[in-house]
Amino acid sequence: MSPKSGRFFYGWWIVVAATVAMLFSIPGQTMGFSVFTEILMEELGLSRVALSAAYCIGTVGSGLTLPYMGTLYDRCGGRQLTVYSAIATALVLFYLSGLGKIEATLNGMLPNGPSSVTGFLLIGLGFYLIRLSAQGVLTMSSRNMIGKWFDRRRGLALAVSGVAVSFSFSAAPTFLDFLIESFGHEGAWAILGALTLVVMAPLAWVVFRDTPEQCGMVMDGEESGETEERNPDMVIYREYTRAEAVRTFTFWVYALSFSFFSCYSTAFTFHIVSIGDEFGFEKSDIIALFVPMAVVSVVVSLFCGWVNSRTRLKWLLLGMNLGAVTGALGLMTLDTPLGEAGYVIGNGVCGGAFMSLSGLVWPRFFGRKWLGSISGMNMSLVVIASGLGPLMFGLTKQLTESYFLILLLSVAVPASLALATFRANNPQRSS
Repeated sequence: MSPKSGRFFYGWWIVVAATVAMLFSIPGQTMGFSVFTEILMEELGLSRVALSAAYCIGTVGSGLTLPYMGTLYDRCGGRQLTVYSAIATALVLFYLSGLGKIEATLNGMLPNGPSSVTGFLLIGLGFYLIRLSAQGVLTMSSRNMIGKWFDRRRGLALAVSGVAVSFSFSAAPTFLDFLIESFGHEGAWAILGALTLVVMAPLAWVVFRDTPEQCGMVMDGEESGETEERNPDMVIYREYTRAEAVRTFTFWVYALSFSFFSCYSTAFTFHIVSIGDEFGFEKSDIIALFVPMAVVSVVVSLFCGWVNSRTRLKWLLLGMNLGAVTGALGLMTLDTPLGEAGYVIGNGVCGGAFMSLSGLVWPRFFGRKWLGSISGMNMSLVVIASGLGPLMFGLTKQLTESYFLILLLSVAVPASLALATFRANNPQRSS
């Protein structure tokens, strides 16, 4: 099918396929691995601290690899890289499904019998590969694909995709738990691998196109026209390279804001039962708060999608950082009604703004030519932060028997970033 032959703009097919790609990244996301935690500890003979350390090392390692993958995106295009990452994700899932058998075989070859070191190294490699292929490259490629096909409607496209992703991510643990109960954890990973191989890889090859210009089209579709007044914050005067982008103050304010939220949200999600216990919450009650938080997140994401073309992105980033401050303050006072409301609303606002801004800012501020390299650098920081967060929270709890100090830091960091936001102007406006 020719992209120009449809009755409506082909970019919306890109949004559908990119959204599906983000859903196939779930096995590499924190919530995708959380349901396997207890199983892996028992199967591999690892303590909770050892498994967390393997998770951190694998995640940080994948984050350090992502800048290169961003460069590869610019060289070979999002279509090819998405196909490759989908195939790689499937192969990693097959590897994880056979992890127990691989460990047993290797331990049988050791002179001194079974060793937990073997399990640590095997799962560490698994964490590295799945975080790189699924959470890293698959997410980055699909998000960039939307960014290259839309301009004025980029926020709307990301918001529509974000709504589907948000609700699907919320339902993922329940679905994965069903697969485990029905087919065992090895069967669950094998099924996910097979689906990724036979669904996602062909879908990316058939639907994805790198840019609308390659198809004889323009961003947003020809019907968008130039009838409305152009927001000066959305005009591209020059294409920035990654080296030029990282020398700007603006890049670091946005990248560090995204990285902080990745670190903080992964950490409190990972330790939410323990945090709830510290404040007297039952497990079911504290987990139930994720539902209203998701609703707030979706509403904010849709709002950002609607308003972004009418305002400067730094005001949305300011709202995101203030939301993070409110959410962390809410966690510190979770045993009060005001604290509970702050936790839900603040983190919901931050999460919704993150979903929109992380796809909006890089093509708008630095252009599309080197989008892979620039977004890859940001994704590297985000992934590394997501690996460090749970470990930082866990160590604080172990050393002080409370989360208070790390939550205090979680207030101070976004508060400082909120102040820096006032100077985080679009580099295109000074070009």
